[in-house]
Amino acid sequence: MNFRAIALPIGRLLVLISAMMIVPALADALAGNRDWQVFLVSSLVLGTAGLLTALAFRGEPPPSNFREAIIFVNAAWFAFSCAGAVPFVFSELGIGITDAFFESASGLTTTGSTILTGLETLPPGILLWRALLQWIGGIGVVAIGIWLLPGLRVGGSQLFALESSESSTKPYGHTWPFLVRLLALYAFLSITCAALYMLCGMTAFNAVIHSMTTVSTGGFSTSDQSFGQFPGVTVYWVASLFMLTSSLPFLYLIRSVEKPPAKRDTQVLLLLAIIFVASFGVFLAERYVVYDTPFHMFTLAVFNVVSVISTTGYAANDYLQFGPAVIGIFFVLTFLGGGSGSTSGGFKMFRIAILANYLKCLLRKMVRPHRVLEPRYQGALVPNAVLEGILVFAVLYIGTFAGFAMIYFFLGLDLETALSASITALANVGPGVGDTIGPSGTFQTLPDTAKWCLAIEMILGRLEILAGILLLTVDFWRD
Repeated sequence: MNFRAIALPIGRLLVLISAMMIVPALADALAGNRDWQVFLVSSLVLGTAGLLTALAFRGEPPPSNFREAIIFVNAAWFAFSCAGAVPFVFSELGIGITDAFFESASGLTTTGSTILTGLETLPPGILLWRALLQWIGGIGVVAIGIWLLPGLRVGGSQLFALESSESSTKPYGHTWPFLVRLLALYAFLSITCAALYMLCGMTAFNAVIHSMTTVSTGGFSTSDQSFGQFPGVTVYWVASLFMLTSSLPFLYLIRSVEKPPAKRDTQVLLLLAIIFVASFGVFLAERYVVYDTPFHMFTLAVFNVVSVISTTGYAANDYLQFGPAVIGIFFVLTFLGGGSGSTSGGFKMFRIAILANYLKCLLRKMVRPHRVLEPRYQGALVPNAVLEGILVFAVLYIGTFAGFAMIYFFLGLDLETALSASITALANVGPGVGDTIGPSGTFQTLPDTAKWCLAIEMILGRLEILAGILLLTVDFWRD
């Protein structure tokens, strides 16, 4: 096995993450909080470890194969979650390794579930580090979904072949042209979002924090009230706009800027349609519970729907108080997710579109068995290999959700919390359903074993499930 192809990039990226710890160290130093020493020492230790690893495996690594790529992404997410947990363990938070790893994994996978309370009283370094973890994880999610896992045929990379005549699944042929565009778009969205938040009345610190957690569709906030801490409606529309934009395929956004597409994107239209229907349904139910102006109620309905379907996880209020119908709507939205090649998690819209078209073909063939009908996406035939991969992913998605839910139930969680915790971790959404882990709760009271399982499930969800499950098969390890 080519260990250099695995260890070398992990070492280099560990150096990068350790360098990012300087930012919260400076924030705490300026605020007079002693945790700046924790961040500085953590940065030095982890940076040294990463540098030594990179030097030990320096040189031009031979080309890696599919197995090494899968091992790399699994090792990278676990190693970086451990690295991100170090400042939490030694800071003045006073939390243990389990809670620290849970918070770090939740940040890097942009899930947004938290075990922390009293966020308003936390030092700026901790709040900034949580946001940075999500911001780093957001761009990492896009890179993995587009470049590192094409062989699984469950990510978004195969859509490039469906949407064009290019023989390569990479939209620009080489990594660097697209990487530059991707980083530029991510930075532009982050800066623009922060500027608009400041215009809406946020402080510079709050604007930067929420910009990073909005664009990454992560959802960490600076208050236990999440977005409920901000008055007015303008800030909700700004957040909704950027959560929605970040849940669209980044390749679609880049191409729309360079050259507007000649045809509409099916998954984008499907996402907008679901948001409109769900928002209207929540608004109708909300009218009978909350006495407020229709525009304000509709604003909150749109904000909460976009927050959940984009897997961001912000909350403007406790929308679970609006009745069983609303709870059902948000529970279903938790499964869906945004577009492929975006920072959002979930099942993804392109899979739903292809499966719906496939089901339509099956039903029509049942009526007229002799008709030859094949599923299409954007007018192009869906290759059998892609369709097979999506069907396998759908089975694994439901199976993984049900399997982990059973684990949580046996660990003592009630059925509602167990089901909600499983899907919110797998889809990387954040808040769940129920009093314990709902929009107004946290994961702090859950058993430690459940927290470790949830952290693993978060990483599995970010790796499109198959990348993690492959490690458990015997054939994967055979030469």
